[in-house]
Amino acid sequence: MPIEIDETNQRCTLISDDMHVQGEAKDVEVITDAELRMSVAVLKGERVPITEQEADALTVAGAVDGRRHLKASEPGSVI
Repeated sequence: MPIEIDETNQRCTLISDDMHVQGEAKDVEVITDAELRMSVAVLKGERVPITEQEADALTVAGAVDGRRHLKASEPGSVI
């Protein structure tokens, strides 16, 4: 799992092979990466691809939900 959420203090950690960044959940933005066709968590300029379940958990913890739905009318959409 590329994220850890401490629900007692609303802090989270984004984890990848070469990065480990921590911050408050409210400072995390969850966005849709159209090229990857998945959600990405952004904290302190670092981006980590995440599952929709992880995206939902982050937004419940207080992260900003900037996701958008890809549509069939958009070039490259899988929908």
